[in-house]
Amino acid sequence: MALLAALLLAIFVLPRNWGVVAVAVAGVIEVGESLVWWRMSRRARPAVGVETLVGRSAVVTESCRPVGQVRLDGELWRARCSEGAEAGETVWVQRIDGLTLEVVRVPGA
Repeated sequence: MALLAALLLAIFVLPRNWGVVAVAVAGVIEVGESLVWWRMSRRARPAVGVETLVGRSAVVTESCRPVGQVRLDGELWRARCSEGAEAGETVWVQRIDGLTLEVVRVPGA
């Protein structure tokens, strides 16, 4: 947008020498702005999918002996805990097998 404004000013308003300066400055601004937006868009990849659940903690809603349910981010998930966990305990998602979360109890929780 700055480049377009500078071009219009250079053609219709500014003297020849100042028109060249205005277009050059606007070009630098446009390139800088483009680099900033490009860098911001590359900053972090979106985290999507069930693999993002690994390493997160959940609360057991139905006893896992060995299969039960846990609540993670307001959603209920089927969970398997080989050591067992009672309702209300906090567990940690270790891995995912299909749509079943493999969880372990959080020590000291």
